[in-house]
Amino acid sequence: MTSNSIDAQLNWSLAAISGFLGVDYEPFRADTPVVTGICQDSRQVRPGDVYAALPGVEHHGGEFVAEAAARGAVAVVSDHPTEILPTLVVENPRKALGPLAAWMHGQPSSMLDMYGVTGTNGKTSTAFMVEAGLRAAGKRAGLVSGVCVRGPKGSQRARRTTPEASELQTTLAAFVRDQVDGVAMEVSSHGLAQHRIDGTYFRVAAFTNLSRDHLDFHHTMAEYFETKATLFTDERCAAAVIGIDDAYGRTLAARVTVPHLTVSSCGGAADVFASAIDTGRTGTAFTVHHEEWSRRIRLRLLGSHQVDNALTAIASLRLGGVDMATALDGIEELDAVPGRLERVDLGQNYLAFVDYVHNPSAQSRLFPYLRSLTAGRLIVVVGATGGRDSGKRKPLGHIAGAFADVVIVTDEGPFHDDAAGLRNDVALGSREAKHAETVIIPDRSEAIAVAVSRARSGDIVLVAGRGHDHTMNYGGVEIPFDDRDALGRAVSERA
Repeated sequence: MTSNSIDAQLNWSLAAISGFLGVDYEPFRADTPVVTGICQDSRQVRPGDVYAALPGVEHHGGEFVAEAAARGAVAVVSDHPTEILPTLVVENPRKALGPLAAWMHGQPSSMLDMYGVTGTNGKTSTAFMVEAGLRAAGKRAGLVSGVCVRGPKGSQRARRTTPEASELQTTLAAFVRDQVDGVAMEVSSHGLAQHRIDGTYFRVAAFTNLSRDHLDFHHTMAEYFETKATLFTDERCAAAVIGIDDAYGRTLAARVTVPHLTVSSCGGAADVFASAIDTGRTGTAFTVHHEEWSRRIRLRLLGSHQVDNALTAIASLRLGGVDMATALDGIEELDAVPGRLERVDLGQNYLAFVDYVHNPSAQSRLFPYLRSLTAGRLIVVVGATGGRDSGKRKPLGHIAGAFADVVIVTDEGPFHDDAAGLRNDVALGSREAKHAETVIIPDRSEAIAVAVSRARSGDIVLVAGRGHDHTMNYGGVEIPFDDRDALGRAVSERA
């Protein structure tokens, strides 16, 4: 097998893999095993796989080599040897895994038009718009998002925003076999910091915005920004799209060396910008401008924040050489992004939404829009996820309390944090705003039911924070829970 071909079944020798990694390999036995795959999850190893034993927050993958061997792994890549299987020892296995998996799969990203989207807010919606534009333009499209991973042969639920490196390269190789032309992909800061996208090359990389989030992981905004900025180098992308409506975007635009377009929903200072923005209950309209070209866009998606996401998608597709007339038709036809102002409508006389909004910056964009939709009351169900930046908790409550009339604080998945402490921090922020009635109801189902029970004609109920997520985590135990289902049940039972 050559390094520029794609086959459903890999066929590599350990000697070839050790040569690629530049490490010594001493075979355990005379019959050198054939490597037919690579995997970093011991529970998903298949016979013939190399198992990548990676260091983690709570455990090291080396603890699970025996399980991987029992499932048929023939070797290990890690930072320390094991006596159970032949081990290719590298200094940083996370950093080695992406390029190794890409090489084993024949560098699949080089055979795809990859559109990567990073930033604090808007990644999912922008990726969905890029995918819709590609499909409408007659391209076979793939999507790698925090909601789902899908291509011509089906869809599966995503486990994280950006897959682990070996999983990503396996997915991209499958896209190549399925003759996919372009892939829209969310690129998280965790994915960048943990080298999950190493070995992946993007035709266009896009930056939406940056605001406070994930400081439990990155510690400072400067570190968070620099992690995002690593996507925008000659080694990782051919061109870039950069939103410049915040200072971080303007800083990035001033220092990138790849060809790029800037975008803005605030006026004409950018290469691609919007004017005449009109938001309402049925959609969002604006005029997009680039050089001498302009077009009126009518999105089915709700909220002014979707203008930013649409501009980013439009500029990305334009840089990617996609036919814009048909691509824009596809973006206009996109009627929903899971968990992003997703409406639950059973004929009730009030509006009910689920939205992923989970940081103060996104709240500051969303809540004024919701207030503009109604002369009635805004009732918000909100909480804070455990194991995250504790500095967000009071601001999440404060902004909700400043805009809403009723704030119901509830659990959002505490992980190993104290659930009552999380609720109290959010409620304190809401009460400090001195505007909304603030109620604490720990059980999320009950909180949603109470919110619905209090809604009157013309009101808006928003269940915030979790969006499309299907589970909540209590002390490491995942419990099935979908806000959309819970809200639908509450609306139906009241009716």
